[in-house]
Amino acid sequence: MASNTETVAYICDQMRGAGQISTRPMFGEYAVYCDGRIVALICNNQLFLKPTPGALAVLPEATLAPPYPSAKPHFLCDDVLEEPSRLARAVTAVLQDLPPPKPKKPRKSKAKP
Repeated sequence: MASNTETVAYICDQMRGAGQISTRPMFGEYAVYCDGRIVALICNNQLFLKPTPGALAVLPEATLAPPYPSAKPHFLCDDVLEEPSRLARAVTAVLQDLPPPKPKKPRKSKAKP
């Protein structure tokens, strides 16, 4: 079951205190980005946050569940959606635990004969 856009917009609105939130559709579901780095997935209208030590410190009661079959478990964050400041702290904690993004290699221009 694909997530609906209203739910995605609501979840992103609840995360707004963490930074610049954006989404990208993926296979009928959504990847959630904060400040350009992926921090969560929205699958079946549920929020799955990357499982990092910082997120666990903010959400000690979070349960692990796979966002889709054969996926690595993520923190299922349905209960914390009604607490935007706590959700923003958890997203910020995930960002702090993630490695910095790798620099992109410049594209080679095609030589004209």
